[in-house]
Amino acid sequence: MIDIIGNALLDFNKGMYNGDIKTYSSLNEEGTMPLPYLFRGFSEMPDLERKALKRCYGSVLDIGCGSGSHSLYLQNKGFEVTALDRSNGAVQVCKDRGILKTLNCSVLDHEGPKYDTLLLLMNGIGIAGDLNSLNTYLNHFKKLLRSGGQVLLDSSDIIYMYDQDDDGGYWIPDDCDYYGEVLFEMEYKGKRGKPFKWLYIDYQTLKNCAENHNFNCEYVSEGPHYDYLAKLTLKQY
Repeated sequence: MIDIIGNALLDFNKGMYNGDIKTYSSLNEEGTMPLPYLFRGFSEMPDLERKALKRCYGSVLDIGCGSGSHSLYLQNKGFEVTALDRSNGAVQVCKDRGILKTLNCSVLDHEGPKYDTLLLLMNGIGIAGDLNSLNTYLNHFKKLLRSGGQVLLDSSDIIYMYDQDDDGGYWIPDDCDYYGEVLFEMEYKGKRGKPFKWLYIDYQTLKNCAENHNFNCEYVSEGPHYDYLAKLTLKQY
């Protein structure tokens, strides 16, 4: 399987930047993922990301770390942080940038140790793919959290991307179980990767799912474009 993101990150980190990642989605949208943005420093990060990083405590697992920008910031602040990604290239870039602890695997294959903060930024919860699989991830997060631990994640409510009728309702395709379940493809240097599912989840749906799995769900902050930062903590009885 082609490691689209990994290959692009490796090229950029080696000074071989000559093109960005192209994205295609089931929402009939084409876009680009600018590689310099994936290497941004703290001052260049969106406000929601900066707020999330400031709320981290204890040992941190950065899930879907990409180039490691969030991990690097936390490590430089003295945190014990582990950068985790399924992409071989992304993990190699993290190592090359000086991140001390890395894991090259799916978070579902990672059984421990336990952490105080699980961090999923840039819509990191999207790795669940769909609402049904989100249940699997939430259950697994409980196994990775220490007592008093937290999950920090950001996501977006993408209902605005669907056509609206005169009565205020939205036209959702019949083959879509939940409107935030999107199919993506990525392309780099003319090569396309395998299609993959990605989840965008509105806050109320996240809250309902989280509470069904014994999590408290707190709305931390609102972003400028239908996005938000949320904090999950396990209920104590």
